[in-house]
Amino acid sequence: MDLLTMEYSGQSLNTSLLRPYLDSLGGTRFQNGANFAIVGSSTLPKNVPFSLNIQLMQFSHFKSRSLELGSSSNSLKGMFISNDGFKNALYMIDIGQNDIAHSFAKGNSYSQTVKLIPQIITEIKSGIKRLYDEGGRRFWIHNTGPLGCLPQKLSMVKNKDLDQHGCLASYNSAANLFNQGLDHICEELRTKLRDATIIYIDIYAIKYSLIANSNQYGFKRPLMACCGYGGTPYNYNVNITCGRKGSNVCEEGSRYISWDGIHYTETANAIVAMKVLSMHYSKPPTPFHFFCRR
Repeated sequence: MDLLTMEYSGQSLNTSLLRPYLDSLGGTRFQNGANFAIVGSSTLPKNVPFSLNIQLMQFSHFKSRSLELGSSSNSLKGMFISNDGFKNALYMIDIGQNDIAHSFAKGNSYSQTVKLIPQIITEIKSGIKRLYDEGGRRFWIHNTGPLGCLPQKLSMVKNKDLDQHGCLASYNSAANLFNQGLDHICEELRTKLRDATIIYIDIYAIKYSLIANSNQYGFKRPLMACCGYGGTPYNYNVNITCGRKGSNVCEEGSRYISWDGIHYTETANAIVAMKVLSMHYSKPPTPFHFFCRR
């Protein structure tokens, strides 16, 4: 999920934006929470920066140091989260798409890619249980979006197996298999972790709807990046990406779903956030402000 979508969700509660965990090196205040997301992060393998396992290790260290400093009498005391804060926090998890994308990018076939999905799901399940053991009780889990609709992927795949809306069918099929597995472990963990609240959000359905019904939302060329190089149909070139010399920016960014071929535009993210908050794509349906209660 794009960080902008998370920001819009936070704004609905009038909260400040989450500070990156690594900002702790500069003495940042974290009373409102911390963001452990890293661009390009994946679930597997477990030993590379910044895999889910590494992010969990960072969280454990962050919690330990927060409680240590919060119990002291020095000037840092008010900058960190208390034990109750960690218990009542909302743990948002959105990971897995890069694992699928990396597998295809390495030249793996569809069957080779989907064989990795059980390992990815198991790792996410272990991560949720680990956070639970750390005291977390409120979880907000996003499934992955339609990977095969990203201009970057569409421009880089030579033999395209396109669906009715012009997206890569095999990529989206793998994403859907991942989502089914993620949904299953959420159901399983609701039974095992009885005092936990686990919400599964169908980001795929929301984002694919923007592609399939682009005219209704006022988007033109739903599979084309606003910022990039190459023009139609995707405006993406791996050698001249958005921001590099030679790249161009469209005049009407609000009419595009994709900003740079990978990330969504602010307009698209605002729609995604609105639909997330509507509860129509949540299992079980739960208002976002439910997590503000203690």
